[in-house]
Amino acid sequence: MGLGTILIIVLILLLIGAIPSWPHSRSWGVYPSGILGTVLVIVIILVLMRVI
Repeated sequence: MGLGTILIIVLILLLIGAIPSWPHSRSWGVYPSGILGTVLVIVIILVLMRVI
C-alpha cells in the first residue's frame, strides 16, 4: 500500500467519524464532515495526478 492509499483510508474514517450523530454535536451542522470531505476530494485528486 502506498502513502496515497493510506491517506485516503484515514480521511474516509475521519469523514465517517465527523458525522454528527450525538445530540450535543447536532448543532455543529455539516461543518466537520464538509471540511473533511473537501480535504478528501483534494487528496483523491492529488493521488490520481500521482503527486502523492
